[in-house]
Amino acid sequence: MSEAAASPSSRGGAVRRTGLVLATGVCAGFLSGLFGVGGGLVIVPALMSVLGMSQRRAAATSLAAIVLTAVTGSASYGIRGEVSLPAAGLLVVGALVGAQGGVLALRRLPERVLPWIFIGFAGLVAVSMRLRVPVREAALTLDGPRAIALIAVGAVAGILSGLVGVGGGSVIVPGLELVIGVGDLLARGTSLLVMIPTAVTGTWTNLKHGIVDLTSGLLVGIGAVIAAPVGVAVAARISPATGSVLFDLFLVSVVINMLRKERARQRARAAAVSTSLRPHD
Repeated sequence: MSEAAASPSSRGGAVRRTGLVLATGVCAGFLSGLFGVGGGLVIVPALMSVLGMSQRRAAATSLAAIVLTAVTGSASYGIRGEVSLPAAGLLVVGALVGAQGGVLALRRLPERVLPWIFIGFAGLVAVSMRLRVPVREAALTLDGPRAIALIAVGAVAGILSGLVGVGGGSVIVPGLELVIGVGDLLARGTSLLVMIPTAVTGTWTNLKHGIVDLTSGLLVGIGAVIAAPVGVAVAARISPATGSVLFDLFLVSVVINMLRKERARQRARAAAVSTSLRPHD
């Protein structure tokens, strides 16, 4: 009888968790379409909180969901003509090289320095975006210097990804707007296109290691597929100045999240040291 009585409650809990995971995808998809980012900032902590995943498994599952998010978002921007295939290709080349450099630097730099590298970068971007508002209709004309600059932007994204696990849209979008001078919508659409090969290869590797929850990843992806075109539509309706301010606020949320994680790591290290110094019987 007790098992029968518990069954509806158990089913209700499962339905609630499924709904929360789908809602996570909707939120992440909207942000992805609006800003040209992957949405991992929302997905990873939500999976850890709702499903009790480890950070490693949540990050791997998030990357799987981002495949669907990036495909839908880039397609939505592509329909509007706001995607550059040549620019995306050059960015991917730079990102692949930069990621290797970031991984190598990760072994040499003190761990406590790493979050501050991205925080400093985010602060520089926020100030720069206040000094120069992107122009919506600015097109991309590829020449030698711009091609080199695109590879450099991709390399910076790859380096930061290798160092602190952050990259993608939070680096590529402002890089395209500030360094290359393209319009805000073209920057976001191209950024999402760049994420597809990165997310696919990363997910393939994670699947081989068995650390992806495919069911949860698909649920998040379904929610994101629904909401990403809405985010793209909103991005197209608001002014570049408003979009720039909102992107700055997004960067601030990324920084706050990184500071929170760093504080948690410091507390964990302090607790470990305290335990090791405690006298044992």
